[in-house]
Amino acid sequence: MKKLVAEFIGTLWLVLGGCGSAMLAAGFPDLGIGFAGVALAFGLTVVTMAYAIGHISGCHLNPAVSIGLWMGGRFDGKELVPYIIAQVMGGIAGAGILYLMVTGKAGASIGDFAANGYGDHSPGGYGMTAALITEVVMTFMFLFVILGSTHSKAPKYLAGLAIGLCLTLIHLISIPVTNTSVNPARSTSQALFVGDWALGQLWLFWVAPIIGALLAGLVYKYLSPEKE
Repeated sequence: MKKLVAEFIGTLWLVLGGCGSAMLAAGFPDLGIGFAGVALAFGLTVVTMAYAIGHISGCHLNPAVSIGLWMGGRFDGKELVPYIIAQVMGGIAGAGILYLMVTGKAGASIGDFAANGYGDHSPGGYGMTAALITEVVMTFMFLFVILGSTHSKAPKYLAGLAIGLCLTLIHLISIPVTNTSVNPARSTSQALFVGDWALGQLWLFWVAPIIGALLAGLVYKYLSPEKE
């Protein structure tokens, strides 16, 4: 239960910190942080939680991460479903808090609420194929870095920094394409509040990250077995 509570709080923080920066600070007049600031915010949520709850739950914060670690032989399959449920619920809670914050201003509208999308709902107008490829590849690389930096032979205490910086880089690459998911819990949390098109396109932001995670787990397990 402690692990699940930690995952809930960590995913809440990821959504609130990352999506919150996109909604509240990215386009703020004169002081807007832009895409680069949002990318850094997502990375910072992972870095801060890695050191806060990494020793409790492993700090997955993402169903794709849990699935990739399971495929790579690093995570017990019995815990997979409970972890995913805790992550999705934490993401929804984070989005709920953000909704209350965003709508606390007179005349405010949530707009796309930092949801993920393709076609007309891609920040750069990229189509479904580009979005699918982007999410698969970005998630693959994310899990590859996670599996490598947390390996028993990797330098200790640096994993959180490596993973957070990797997520920052991923956002710098893919925000224009899909608004960056690589995390089904993050995508689901925003889509529930937007509804309509966001729910209609949500399938891609579950399927693509899971495919990327499974591939990364297989490849890294082949390259570097978990052996001393």
